[in-house]
Amino acid sequence: MEYSMLKKLSLKELKEKKIENQNNFRKIRLSHAVSPIENPIKIKLVRRMIARINTLIRQLEIKA
Repeated sequence: MEYSMLKKLSLKELKEKKIENQNNFRKIRLSHAVSPIENPIKIKLVRRMIARINTLIRQLEIKA
């Protein structure tokens, strides 16, 4: 999901996306620990997406 699309989501939707991405990150990291995954850069991309979502959540909390 692109950053511009994330900006359009509500606070509740962002929190749901964050939980979804965190669960996805745990699964990817665990599977990579067991056997190397095909695309290890995916780990970095998911981690950065979580950070972007956290930033947007914080910005919405400050505005409110």
